[in-house]
Amino acid sequence: MKKILLFISDGFEEIEAVSIIDICRRANILVDICSIDKKVTKGSHNIIIEADFLINDIKSIDVYDMLVLPGGMPNADNLAKNLILQNFLKRAKDKNKYIAAICAAPYALHTAGVLNKNYTCFPSFENRIRKEGYIDNQNVVIDKNVITSKGPSTAIEFSLALVNILSSNEIYNKVKEDILYK
Repeated sequence: MKKILLFISDGFEEIEAVSIIDICRRANILVDICSIDKKVTKGSHNIIIEADFLINDIKSIDVYDMLVLPGGMPNADNLAKNLILQNFLKRAKDKNKYIAAICAAPYALHTAGVLNKNYTCFPSFENRIRKEGYIDNQNVVIDKNVITSKGPSTAIEFSLALVNILSSNEIYNKVKEDILYK
């Protein structure tokens, strides 16, 4: 079974986090939720999620196929400042694991030095990352093992891209059909 480790902190974007969790679990991908500060975390619209783990409890990322960061503020800034997460992202890059971020969270990938040349993010956040390589006319950008997306309205497309990477075409098409995605 493929495994994803999803990182959150206060101010995460709920639509993005829950879409990733839901759609990937529909594809039989295990998604563990990891908070960088406390077990019960409040999203940017006051929806509460209880994490499976705290970041200090994670000893190794080796069992995971992909690390995923939803956006939202101040979540993206919190993720970018967390040194343990930054080290996990660097290790994932060194081990050729998949790394994915949506909305403002590509900023955390940039901070860790793991963002590849081409990316997308929430419009205007490219000013905090870099203009070179920013693609504004695609909802999801895949550059080698790094997947990025724009924001809340692209969360389903982004989540399906993760399923497409980690699952078979049969499972990917079944999930798309089940959620009525065209």
